[in-house]
Amino acid sequence: MSDPPSPPVDPGALLLTRSYRVLLVLASAIGVLVSLAAWCFLELIHELQVWVFTDLPDELGFDTVPTWWPLPVLGVAGVFIALAIVRLPGSGGHEPTAGLGSPAPTRPVDLPGVVLAALASIGLGMVLGPEAPLIALGTGLAVLSIQLVRKDAPDQVRALMAGAASFAAISSLFGSPIIGAVIIIEAAGLGGPMLPVVLLPGLLAGGIGSLVFIGMGSLTGLSSSAYAIAPLSLPDYAQPDLSAFAWVIVLAVVVAVVAFFIVELGRRTQAVVSKRALVVIPIAALLVAGLAIAFGQITGESADLVLLSGQDAMGPIVDHPASLSVSALALLIVFKGLAYGLSLGSARGGPTFPAMFLGIVGGLVASHLPGFSETPAVAALMGAATVSVLGLPLASIILAIVVSQAGLGTAPLIIVAVVVAFITTRLLSARRDSAAGAAAGEPGHHAASATATASAART
Repeated sequence: MSDPPSPPVDPGALLLTRSYRVLLVLASAIGVLVSLAAWCFLELIHELQVWVFTDLPDELGFDTVPTWWPLPVLGVAGVFIALAIVRLPGSGGHEPTAGLGSPAPTRPVDLPGVVLAALASIGLGMVLGPEAPLIALGTGLAVLSIQLVRKDAPDQVRALMAGAASFAAISSLFGSPIIGAVIIIEAAGLGGPMLPVVLLPGLLAGGIGSLVFIGMGSLTGLSSSAYAIAPLSLPDYAQPDLSAFAWVIVLAVVVAVVAFFIVELGRRTQAVVSKRALVVIPIAALLVAGLAIAFGQITGESADLVLLSGQDAMGPIVDHPASLSVSALALLIVFKGLAYGLSLGSARGGPTFPAMFLGIVGGLVASHLPGFSETPAVAALMGAATVSVLGLPLASIILAIVVSQAGLGTAPLIIVAVVVAFITTRLLSARRDSAAGAAAGEPGHHAASATATASAART
C-alpha cells in the first residue's frame, strides 16, 4: 500500500515560520557578499576595458589607437575564452545563445572558468554584456556559502539562496533592483502561490545589493555609472497615433527577423565551436575585430561602436543622433549584428545589452520614416529587439519603458512592438525546428505526418 501524498505547502503559513525568518537573514548576508563580488567584477571589467582600449596604446607610444588594434586584443581574448571553456570546469558558464533562461546554480568549482571567460569576453571587446556572468557568479557564491555554513542543507534552501543571489548580483546593473527582479522572475519561470516565498529573499538581497553598490562607490570614489545602464534622454511623447502603431507593427516584425538571424548565426557558430573550440573561438574573435575595423574604415566612425556590448554608447548615440548618418547607422546594425552573432556562439557573457543597443540604432534609422518620430521609434524597437533575443516579454516591456523614460505615450507602442516581435520570433523558431526535424528524419516525424494526413482525410 503506497503512502498517502504529502499535503501541499501553505505559502502563507511558511512565511510566518521562524525558519523562514532565518532564511531572510541568510539572504541578507549572501546579498552583501554577492553584491561586493559583483561590484568588484564590474569595476574590474570597466578598468580592463579602459586599460586595453585607451591606456595601453598610449603606454606603447601610439599617439592614437591604431586601426589594427582590435586584432591582437580580440585574438588574445579568443585564446583565453577557448582555454576557459575547454580546460576549466564548467565550460566557461552559461552559453549566450540560450538567452537568459534558468540554468542550474553555478558550482563553486566552476567559478574560475566563469570569471576568466567573462573577463576575456566582455573586458576585451566581444559583443556581450555582464548580466549572465553576474548571475552565475552570484549563484556560485551562494552555493559555496551554504556549503560552508551547512553542508547538509536541503536542495530547496540552496535553490532559494541561489535565486536570492541572482537578484543581488544584477541589482544595480539595470538601474533598479525591481527591473533585475522582473528579469530573474520571468527568466526562471517563477510564479504561482510560492512566488512570495522566493520573491521576498530575492528583493531583500537585491535591495541590500543596491545599498552595497552605493556604499562602495562612496567609499572608493568609483561610480556605478561606468557600467549601470542609465535612462536615455529622449523627448517626451504625449500619445501615439495610428501611423505610429502601423510603423511599430511592421518594424517589430523586421526587428524580430533580423534578431532571429543574429541568434541563428550564434547557434551555428556555437555548433562549430563545440567541435574545435581551441581553434574556432580565436578565429571568431578575430572576425569580430575585423568587422569592427571594416566598419571604422568604411564609415569613418569609431570601431568601438561595433565592439563591446554597446551599453556605454546607448546614451551618446541618442543624445547626438545627427552625429551618424542614416547609412552609417544602417551599416552599424549590419556589422555589430554580425559581431554580436559570432560573440553569442563563441564567447561568454550576457545577450541583453547588445540587443537593446541594436534596437536603439534601428529606432534611430526608423525615425526618418514619415509619421514616425525618434522617441516612439527608439523605445518600441528597443523592446522588440530585447524580446526577440531574450524571449522575456514582461521584462522587455519594463526595460524599454524604464530606460526610454519618454512618457506614458510610448507604453502602448512598446507593448505592441514586444508582442508582435515575440510572436514573430516564436513562429520563426517553430519553422526552423520543423525544418530541422524533417531534414534529420526525426523518429516519429513521418509517422506524425501520416497520422495528421489520415486524420485530415477522415474529416
